[in-house]
Amino acid sequence: MLQPPSAYTEGYAKARLWDQARADNYIRHTTIGDPGLDPVMEELSSLPPADLHRFIEAGIEEKENDLRGAPQVLRDFFKNLEEPPWLDRHAFRPGILVFNENVQLMLVAFVTGVLVEGFSTLIAKSFNITKRVASSDRRLKQNNRQLMEIFYPGGLRRDGDGWKLSTRVRFVHARIRGLLAKSDDWQHDAWGTPLSAAHLGFAISVFSKRLLDYSALVGARFSDEEKESVLAVWRYTGYLMGIPETILYSDATEADKIYRVGYMCEPPPDADSITMANALIQSIPVVAGIADPVEKQNVITLAYRLSRALLGNTLADQFQYPKGWNIGTLFLFRNKQRMQQWFKRWFKKGGIRSDNFSQMLQISVYDEGGLSYKMPDHVYASRSSPW
Repeated sequence: MLQPPSAYTEGYAKARLWDQARADNYIRHTTIGDPGLDPVMEELSSLPPADLHRFIEAGIEEKENDLRGAPQVLRDFFKNLEEPPWLDRHAFRPGILVFNENVQLMLVAFVTGVLVEGFSTLIAKSFNITKRVASSDRRLKQNNRQLMEIFYPGGLRRDGDGWKLSTRVRFVHARIRGLLAKSDDWQHDAWGTPLSAAHLGFAISVFSKRLLDYSALVGARFSDEEKESVLAVWRYTGYLMGIPETILYSDATEADKIYRVGYMCEPPPDADSITMANALIQSIPVVAGIADPVEKQNVITLAYRLSRALLGNTLADQFQYPKGWNIGTLFLFRNKQRMQQWFKRWFKKGGIRSDNFSQMLQISVYDEGGLSYKMPDHVYASRSSPW
């Protein structure tokens, strides 16, 4: 039995009774970050921020002339990036098509189920310590954009924005991990490594398998082939984000087991998780551009009800969600959405796809001048340069 960070002691003991090997593996990864990039970012930590941003952009955007001036360790990192032997790009097509058809429902499941559940782990501490809760609406938009780009045709090719955004996320995680590791606020003995591989392996399992589960609950429908394809898209995305393959799922069964054993190992959600989960729900009307106070409150109320129905009362109560009558919420929402989709298909044949992607564009971050490769340069958001 491993000696876990102290916050995991009780949960780890219980998880080992369910699946000893996976529990050991999860705890082992609580003290691992990104073995491929963390040492690189540590060596680059003394670079002036402007140079670091420029060189990262050069590597991701394949600007060879600019990359020649980068430190050798960063040039070697980009030179050695390889596609995994299991990658099958043809397997992405069914997932891309079904996402396109069900984007509104999958977005609802993503925002009210997947993202919120991701903060049930100690990963929430990294966001609260860095004081990035205040920008939860921007984070939600960034997550929406990554979701859209990885499911856009060709988005995960080397020159696609899904590939670029996922690789950028890897650099951001490594940068924040390094800043937190040097901060007096981070309790290594209790929490392990900031933004650990365990947390990211858990998160990618939620983003994939739980996304399918929650999307079905709100009305989406998937064939077995489509489910496998959605999982394939997220698996490669997780690989691009630097999640070690030792904690990266291989199929639906593995994703579900990583999620369940991780949930057992993690301590119950604390004040940090509560803050992050509620901040995300509260930011939904802001992201959707709703200003009317009555409509805004109606959206928040519905979001809480849907989130409670998806996550279950136990986790919803731990997040201190408002109490409320929840029986029939998913049934009514599911039927309403399916009827709306039927009318769209009947009266606007061929228009549903453009409508869906227009909606996604409106609630995603698209900065002027293209993708930004700026990195945080201080552990606290209020003292960091804009990025």
